[in-house]
Amino acid sequence: MNEDKAIVLDFLPQGKSSGFKSEPIAIVLGMGFFTLLEVVPKVGVDLKPLEEVYIGKDSREKIDHIKQRIPYEQLTSVAKSELERAVDQAIMLNEARFVSFFNISGSISLKRHQLELLPGVGRRHLGDILKERQAKPFDSLKDVENRIRFLTSPLSILRRRIMSELEGDEKHFLFVRPPQVEDLERKARYPR
Repeated sequence: MNEDKAIVLDFLPQGKSSGFKSEPIAIVLGMGFFTLLEVVPKVGVDLKPLEEVYIGKDSREKIDHIKQRIPYEQLTSVAKSELERAVDQAIMLNEARFVSFFNISGSISLKRHQLELLPGVGRRHLGDILKERQAKPFDSLKDVENRIRFLTSPLSILRRRIMSELEGDEKHFLFVRPPQVEDLERKARYPR
């Protein structure tokens, strides 16, 4: 489960002030699993917020290496302010994946469906979505919005769910790579 592409959230040409070694750092959001990462750009590369960069295993044009995965709490204020727009960008660039979620998601228990984990989707919306997707699969997020009455924008619903998962406030992870064990242990020791 490696990320191939990422969206730049913040670029620190001088590195972190608290860093041991002064090197340029970029904070990025992986587009596949919404992984928050610190990356080191190649020498002389200047990155802009919301710019897409390749971070996969093949030859990288702008990124030298991935330094580490970071939890939401370690994002800079600039990275936090760009995060929602980056999430929207990642959703729209991978729209088929999210439309597929509306079309094929299933139950997680006898009493709970994956769709109910989305903010604003209750029993009534769940019934409407299941009925509509059985009649004809959804072909876009706009199609979901048009066919399900009184449903808030699917983009907004997905963004809110992904943000909640990134912040570590969820038990089930639908879209975001679950936190590392060390992150969970730290959160248990030092709750907010």
